[in-house]
Amino acid sequence: MNLKKFKIGLLSVLVFLSVLSCSTSTNQTSKINRFEVVTRHNVENTSFDTLASLTVGNGKFALTVDATGLQTFPEIYENGIPLGTMSEWGWHSYPNTENFELKDTYKYYDVEGRKIPYAVQWKEEGRQKDAANYFRENPHRLHLGSIGLELLNQDKSTVEASQITNISQKLNLWEGLITSSFDVENENIRVTTLSHPEKDIIAANIHSERLKKGLLGIKIRFPYPTALWGGDGCDWGNQSRHHSAIISKTNNSAIFEHSIDTTKYFVQVSWAGNAELVSKEDHYFVLQPAAESTEIAVFVAFSPKNDFSEKTDFENTKNYTTQKWEEFWQTGGAVDFSATADPRAAEIERRVVLSQYLTRVQCAGNFPPQETGLTFNSWYGKPHLEMHWWHGVHFAYWNRTELLEKSLGYYNAIFDKAKTKATIQGYEGVRWPKMTDSSGNDSPSGVGEFLIWQQPHIIYFAEQCYQNNPSTETLEKYAKLVSATAEFMADFTRYDEKNKRYILGPPLIPAQESLVREITTNPPFEVAYWHWALSVAQKWYERMGKPINPDWQEIIDGLPPFAQKDGLYLAAESAPDSYENEEYYSDHPMVLGAFGILPATVKMDTTVMSNTFDYIEKTWNWPRTWGWDYPMAAMSATRLGKPEKAVDLLLKDVQKNTYLKNGHNYQDQRLRLYLPGNGGVLTAVAMMCAGYEGNTKQNPGFPEDWDVKWENLKPVF
Repeated sequence: MNLKKFKIGLLSVLVFLSVLSCSTSTNQTSKINRFEVVTRHNVENTSFDTLASLTVGNGKFALTVDATGLQTFPEIYENGIPLGTMSEWGWHSYPNTENFELKDTYKYYDVEGRKIPYAVQWKEEGRQKDAANYFRENPHRLHLGSIGLELLNQDKSTVEASQITNISQKLNLWEGLITSSFDVENENIRVTTLSHPEKDIIAANIHSERLKKGLLGIKIRFPYPTALWGGDGCDWGNQSRHHSAIISKTNNSAIFEHSIDTTKYFVQVSWAGNAELVSKEDHYFVLQPAAESTEIAVFVAFSPKNDFSEKTDFENTKNYTTQKWEEFWQTGGAVDFSATADPRAAEIERRVVLSQYLTRVQCAGNFPPQETGLTFNSWYGKPHLEMHWWHGVHFAYWNRTELLEKSLGYYNAIFDKAKTKATIQGYEGVRWPKMTDSSGNDSPSGVGEFLIWQQPHIIYFAEQCYQNNPSTETLEKYAKLVSATAEFMADFTRYDEKNKRYILGPPLIPAQESLVREITTNPPFEVAYWHWALSVAQKWYERMGKPINPDWQEIIDGLPPFAQKDGLYLAAESAPDSYENEEYYSDHPMVLGAFGILPATVKMDTTVMSNTFDYIEKTWNWPRTWGWDYPMAAMSATRLGKPEKAVDLLLKDVQKNTYLKNGHNYQDQRLRLYLPGNGGVLTAVAMMCAGYEGNTKQNPGFPEDWDVKWENLKPVF
């Protein structure tokens, strides 16, 4: 027996035994067969399905491929799930030739006699508009390079996608591998594709008789960036505006330097066996194996520095990749729906398994991810911090808190900028940005700059980490972030002298973004989140042996109950026409988040909330909602004791609740994938299985005739 395979097998057994011994939450006596649960949802393609492209990655770097197993035909996927090669570190900015400053975008709003600046988008032509556009578009995330197959016919003409036959491709979720098989001129080509578990390296192994005929090679192409709102970030024109060259070369490797303005990064291509690397045209290189070969293994590594190590062995890399993916699936939470007769159960399980894979590949890095992960550039590739909740909290509830914690260092890294932002606006503490980048810069926006629901997120994350590891170490690690965030939140509230209470008032836009920033007051979710997060901050003071903050407590006790009319809770106190104005009963139904995402906070009548839920479920403009709204509504249904409705809403039949073959949450033609939906599915299912704090019912989010088995999940707050 191969010693390496024996060691890997032994490790898998040990991991499995550790899960048996340390699983803290379960609802059945026998262990779930995790291999069966995962592998029955392996993804298979038999055509160039442009909405079924597949991705390998490690959370901070990812490659998406077509049916050939590499990025051979990116042009036909441009309007589907595009074929990105993206990383956390790959960013570019066009030169700021006009010397724009963020203050050029400021518009001032009056708040109790103070003039508070917000970086907004301007409609009028001029420097303000140009500056806002510049800071929205820059920096933008880079497509680092397209890695595909160079396919030739016998007559040396280029093979078209229509000439490829007998496609058989599979994403093996358990091993993190993509295997692809197809024919060209009745000759078979087989490709195995993987991503290194820790490094920004893609490895591919290619088998075919066409290699030795000179009809098959590997092409490496470097694009110019687009700085567009969406797409794969590739501009294949503008060849003179960037530079790519081989800067070093050996018999089995070469290093490229790609430079765009002041941005520069490096790519190492290495291979086993004899091959020749040639330049076909500007920014287009081909690795052509020698005539005697029918197999070649290729490694492509990306780095912001020319600091590459020696090339590795494909079989070793494959074994290590398989080992790490087996560890992932054998640890953390698991849910098995196979004993449930309702056919909808299988679809929920499919979404759960594929969402675990996609969020591990796309959202488990050192920075908050963009809403379309490492696949294509929505909002110029920038993350939205209010979405970090949906991208991240599920990791902790599925007992993978370490994957959440990887991205929390970002808040320390941008702390000074967040403090400066608060100071400029006249507030204490730190004000976290909304649409931002890896350095924490603001992006001017008429909506995003006025959102506030991202502010408490870091307190929520820190509390998850403390519940996972209730130690002095955890308290010290996040105390500064919790305290400074609470300082801003407390200072942001305003005292309503007339009604003797604290309020959240304009200018603000709540999570239900259809409300008007100049008048919105006391949106229920934000009021609830302020109450919850400030209360948790007080707990942190107590845990650290400090007296609670009396000013914070006064605010907690003085926050108002949710505004209501005709026995229904409103979208905001300032929106009495919440259910008459179509704009107000569209977008996110965030009143449900106030008792769905969050537990009970301010004084709330559960009968009124239940009636509000029923009314929203029947009358809301659901086609204008978003992918995470359905899991949020399912969470509210679970807390309200409506398990049938929880399932109905989790699987609501609207376009934006579509989950493609590859597991991506499709929204519309503009936004073909949407990872907050995937994260939402995982958080909702955790609650529907393991419940929430104070719950005593088994599987509270599923009907009684559903037999749902789960293990190692944590109750939601």
